Amino acid sequence: MASAFQDMSAPLIDPFARRITYLRVSVTDRCDFRCVYCMSEHMTFLPKRDLLTLEELDRLCSAFVRLGVRRLRLTGGEPLVRRGLPTLIRSLGRHLESGALDELTLTTNGSQLATHAAELYAAGVRRVNVSLDTLDEVNFKTITRWGDLRQVLGGIEAALAAGLKIKINTVALRGVNEDEISRIAEWAHGLGMDLSLIETMPLGDIEGDRTDQYLPLSLVRARLAQRWTLEDIPYRTGGPARYVKVAETGGRIGFITPLTHNFCESCNRVRVTCTGTLYMCLGQDDAADLRAPLRASKDDDLVTQAIREAITRKPKGHDFVIDRRSAKPAVARHMSTTGG
Repeated sequence: MASAFQDMSAPLIDPFARRITYLRVSVTDRCDFRCVYCMSEHMTFLPKRDLLTLEELDRLCSAFVRLGVRRLRLTGGEPLVRRGLPTLIRSLGRHLESGALDELTLTTNGSQLATHAAELYAAGVRRVNVSLDTLDEVNFKTITRWGDLRQVLGGIEAALAAGLKIKINTVALRGVNEDEISRIAEWAHGLGMDLSLIETMPLGDIEGDRTDQYLPLSLVRARLAQRWTLEDIPYRTGGPARYVKVAETGGRIGFITPLTHNFCESCNRVRVTCTGTLYMCLGQDDAADLRAPLRASKDDDLVTQAIREAITRKPKGHDFVIDRRSAKPAVARHMSTTGG
């Protein structure tokens, strides 16, 4: 009997004719921060035995590359707290050298960048995203609970010196950093860095009420437009941000709006957790176990078939909502579990 997945090299196309070319892989659920919009201060992390080994992560990422993924982003938790991560990055760099992969990037909180920036560049990484929600030391400690702003700024300085391009990711939080957003943009643009603003997302129990945090980016953009001249531009990095050029600073600001205006119609992304669970949509619970087929055979036929079957279930979009009538998060798992 012929298999529906007989052509193992055909590209990944979902039911809505979207080609899957962007993979985000969490290498750990652990983090050295406890950001108030992301996780509880008292987190229970996965046993290390449940995580894919670095060799398994390499096999899995390489399987996706063979299926047409062109951009690969390593995330966490905080990816740079995963022991041995530079070894994985160096290994995956072979796909950049062969031309099979266009980009290998990283999202980090910046705490470990000073240590790893040079080796990231040497391994083929050319761009990283740094999550940074404030330039005020006291506010930074409040948001991250455990973080040190000076350490992060030092990491950014080291990364720029190593030749890495940096994009700053800032979650817009009502009453927390909304008065700082223009200052963060000026600072980022002054160092040649783009800024992406992100709406807080209803993922996981954070021991708080997200309705108090939620700040629609439509409001943020309107405020920025009162201060600066914003020009819509077609610039894209492969992710969901929609960019404007700021005439006065010469820099770019991206808006990631999963609530006020979702970006699902053009979604080319899937996510794999550090345990090998594939989520076809960040905002839905349907998932596929890739760890079992990965470990069941030394060749990649089983895991390739599992990936293909999962993509046939990729939904049209998510159903995020934040309001006081729905106290529970839209998805029970934390962002650090899925991959930031």
